[in-house]
Amino acid sequence: MIRLLLPRQRPSWQIITPAVLLLCAFAVPGGMILLGQGEPAFNQVDTTWQAYAFTLHSPFGDAVNAVLNWAGYVGILVFHFILVIALFIWQRPKAALFSSASGLTALALTQLAKAVVGRDRPHGAQVLTDTGSYPSGHVSATTAFLVILVLLIGRTWMKVVALVGILVMMVSRTYLLAHWLSDVLGGACLAAGTVLLFWAAFRNVCIKENEEADGLTVWQAKALRRRQAAGPRE
Repeated sequence: MIRLLLPRQRPSWQIITPAVLLLCAFAVPGGMILLGQGEPAFNQVDTTWQAYAFTLHSPFGDAVNAVLNWAGYVGILVFHFILVIALFIWQRPKAALFSSASGLTALALTQLAKAVVGRDRPHGAQVLTDTGSYPSGHVSATTAFLVILVLLIGRTWMKVVALVGILVMMVSRTYLLAHWLSDVLGGACLAAGTVLLFWAAFRNVCIKENEEADGLTVWQAKALRRRQAAGPRE
């Protein structure tokens, strides 16, 4: 069950500031790629990491990353759709709106950035790829979904799962030669920053919406209220 816990009441700037910093961490490399003459300053790091990722290849690794290639984009979109439907079923429409709006915005900004920056992908990609390497769409979609779950579930274990999931997808995209290291870092920063900005706007209404159900699914909360109204049975 997805439930919003009562987080520590932090001022909005403590959410907005990390969001802006993450978006800057996405925008600065993108601007360097778009406007810079020749290769960007971090090109050597990209190529060094790519050479290392190539040494990791094995039949087992290829099979695992083929699954991750599906799960990191199409799979994530399916999971995100299921999450939104579940939130509506649990009568948490504001949480559903936050989830869908932040996820779709992160996806749209990613595709826009790909078109604007126009970076070439690494040679020899092992999977079919669209045009535009910066930022990574798979990492952006995965990060947006997992950060949303972190904010809605509010548990430490979910933070660990999200961190591991994002890192795995980042490594997978470079393993498959579909992206440079800076592409996957940019995708993670763009998605996380976007979701946090939406959370700053939706946080209070989502928490209030969840409190009205006493942290239970809506049918459990209604059943409990009916029993309380009926009073103790003789």
